[in-house]
Amino acid sequence: MTGTEKNDVRTFRAMTLWLVMAGALSMLLAGTASAVTVSGLYNIEVAVDGTGQNDLQAGYAEGLRRVMVRVSGTRDVLQLEGIDDVLKDAESLLLSYQVRRESGESRLQMSFGAVGVNRALASINAPVWGANRPLTLVWAAIEDRGERKLLTAAADDGEQGDSAVADWRRAFLAAAEERGLPLAFPPQSVQGDRALLSDLWGQFVGRIKEASSDLSHDALALMRISRSGGQWRAGWVFDGMSMDASEQSVTAADPEELARRAVGRWADAYASRYAVAAGEVGEAPRVDIVLEGVNSLADYGNVGKALNSFTPVVSVGASRVRNERMTVQVTFTGELDQLKEYIALDPRFVVMDGQPEETVPAPRSATAVAPVAEPNGAEEPGEAGDQYPEGAMFVYQPLDDGDEQDAEQAFESLYQVLYYRWQPAPVVRGGGS
Repeated sequence: MTGTEKNDVRTFRAMTLWLVMAGALSMLLAGTASAVTVSGLYNIEVAVDGTGQNDLQAGYAEGLRRVMVRVSGTRDVLQLEGIDDVLKDAESLLLSYQVRRESGESRLQMSFGAVGVNRALASINAPVWGANRPLTLVWAAIEDRGERKLLTAAADDGEQGDSAVADWRRAFLAAAEERGLPLAFPPQSVQGDRALLSDLWGQFVGRIKEASSDLSHDALALMRISRSGGQWRAGWVFDGMSMDASEQSVTAADPEELARRAVGRWADAYASRYAVAAGEVGEAPRVDIVLEGVNSLADYGNVGKALNSFTPVVSVGASRVRNERMTVQVTFTGELDQLKEYIALDPRFVVMDGQPEETVPAPRSATAVAPVAEPNGAEEPGEAGDQYPEGAMFVYQPLDDGDEQDAEQAFESLYQVLYYRWQPAPVVRGGGS
């Protein structure tokens, strides 16, 4: 046995021992992680006056401003020393952009580089909140003119249902898009449950938790919304994720601003726990890659060799092995999209359904183009069952929950987890190609 093979065996045994210890620990952990990958976190669309250089420069800065709020998890980033210099250089952080016309208005779609934005945030001593974020299940009761209604998700067939409920849902989804916070609502089937509505208004958690047991979530937000005079008030309590369980509230003159303020407070709270300090961002970014089908020492060795052969890869370190699933942490240079392109060239790495796909603009261009198709075949923004925030450039993808500990660790990762199936022999396609 060669020296390299001996090292591989020792590494594999160490990983197996670590797995046994981790497995015992995971049995003591309560709850199930439902982390969501925010796909499109670094993508943004803003209105611009035209396609002149000054118009585009203003659009780049505005887009980066919004992305930095999403990624830092706080609006305070806009007050930090050095932010103006970063925004002036926004174009240097762009991966691609395009301008399109919609209802007589010019819209600038941009995709910023995740690594570049994260480093820019670190340069001004701002925190960085990764793409894998907790999912909040929002139970909200709305009282208006003496009538109470439950805020629910749209029906599977895309029916909007009650127009007032649909308006509130759109307001919260727009606020969620602005801050990059995954939200979910209970199904329409609970709309007529007066007992649940009563408990929700009293903010009694027990029955709500029971009704939520089959719904994906990391934390529950029990909210009651009412109007008094010209102001709306929202008060809520959290359950789960060790969030502050005391009642908090915000007021605003309209539903859009109320949702923006409430969701902003939630995003601030999550980011304060999971955002990475500027000093920990580092020059060499790291991403977790989950591989299914790694069932032998030979597979383990070949995976490492394959990854190390890709130009952007600096180092590969195995972090977890469980049955046929292996999680490796890859340190790389450049942008994450470049690494994904290299991996795509090796047919042994087969993309799994759990891998989030970024919806990004076409290559750099200032040419007006047709509107981008919406997710799920919807023809207008927000019509895809209202399950996602408006706009095709920003969607939520469930993080693969096959391993609870992987999902928990993902909260502290700066970049999306990549999922592949290891195919030891290249697939032979028709015609022998």
